[in-house]
Amino acid sequence: MYSKALKRFVSIMVMSFVLVGCNVAEKEGGEDQPIQVVATTSQIGDSISQIGGEFLEVTTLMGPGVDPHIYQPTQRDIQALQNADIVFYNGLHLEGRMDEVFEQIGKDRPVLALADAVSAQDLLNDPDEPAVTDPHIWFDIDIWMTALDHATKELEELLPNNKAELNVQKEAYFSQLEELKTESLKTMATIPDEQRVLVTAHDAFGYFGRMYNTEVLGLQGLSTEDEIGVSDIQEIVNLLVEREIPSVFVESSISERSIRAVIEGATQAGHSVTLGGELYSDAMGAKGTETGTYIGMYKHNIETISQALLKEGE
Repeated sequence: MYSKALKRFVSIMVMSFVLVGCNVAEKEGGEDQPIQVVATTSQIGDSISQIGGEFLEVTTLMGPGVDPHIYQPTQRDIQALQNADIVFYNGLHLEGRMDEVFEQIGKDRPVLALADAVSAQDLLNDPDEPAVTDPHIWFDIDIWMTALDHATKELEELLPNNKAELNVQKEAYFSQLEELKTESLKTMATIPDEQRVLVTAHDAFGYFGRMYNTEVLGLQGLSTEDEIGVSDIQEIVNLLVEREIPSVFVESSISERSIRAVIEGATQAGHSVTLGGELYSDAMGAKGTETGTYIGMYKHNIETISQALLKEGE
């Protein structure tokens, strides 16, 4: 449940859109000018940039190390959203604190949740709360391409004269994603089934686990707003000890504290657990680096997981 302070902040922000009017001004020079795109997460921002190229000017709200589950928009975000021609966000309550803002600005410009393009049968639900849907769709490359294809169609509506170029760029990018999927499947298949167990800080890797036939155990739930209790830590510790799981992973956008507590608890129980490495889950790396791209981030995770889990079997 949101605090009174947060609710007040969101209300003020929504009112600022009303006062400004949120009118999308016509561009001078027509389609010679790139359209202004706002993306919430860096996964969306980078992927849309690859498809749109020079036809877009993309602003990403959430950078490296930022947790979208608890992200609170800034005044700079408000300005970017006011200037946007189109807004792309993940949906499925990943950016839950911004839902009211999306509803408000969607009254006079396209505001697209990429997850809306994904069929219900392809989505994962929280096993403990079936009504809650897993929002981390970018870890299934096939699903991600479906979402991006939907986004491209929206861009074509704004850039009808550049439809052919957008499709060429989309297909080129999709070829890279298909290659990424092939390489990732091949790498993960080298890990014996009994060693393919991924223990992370929060339950962000469900789609990844389904795609690569990997068991995923998250200390925290689907959202990092979920509370972590002593019993949650002890439950994971017991699993590590019982099943002799030797490695756990931290995430770039979440404090290491809880995972360190798990490692310490397992040690006290007489079971040695190592830190397998840092994974990118809800956020990517810094802009301009390899992990600052969707493909680079994904490759990093595959390499980190495979190296750690394969080492377990040596």
